[in-house]
Amino acid sequence: MHKKIVAAALAAAALAMTFTGTAQAEYNPACKSGVTQIGATKYLKHGSETVASVKQFKGCNKNYAYVYVWDSWHAKHPNNHLRAGIWTRTSDGAVDYTGHDGRAQELWSRGANTLGVCTYAAGNVFGSDYSVHGSTEERC
Repeated sequence: MHKKIVAAALAAAALAMTFTGTAQAEYNPACKSGVTQIGATKYLKHGSETVASVKQFKGCNKNYAYVYVWDSWHAKHPNNHLRAGIWTRTSDGAVDYTGHDGRAQELWSRGANTLGVCTYAAGNVFGSDYSVHGSTEERC
């Protein structure tokens, strides 16, 4: 009986994780050899609801910022405006910045030649009635 309860609990947890709307789309079309996430994921929230994830990646001798709008938010707000960029400690602005207006659910920055300096990824998601932004921690 105990094994059945544990099995049922594990199955329920797996099912719940399947429908949380988290990001698994981490294929960067600009870096076919693959990218590796560096640092922790930053979660962008509107109130208590998670809107998007911001991550920093390295690959193909560049750093990339990545923004992914969670399925649950995107279903209610399909016309998001997304921005992603790589910043350095010494820059006055983004070293690598890109944006998309419309129905996109994810956005990769173009890639910055910044592997030799400290960087962080920043992302914005906004619409007519909300705006969220945030950045990952700095990675050196």
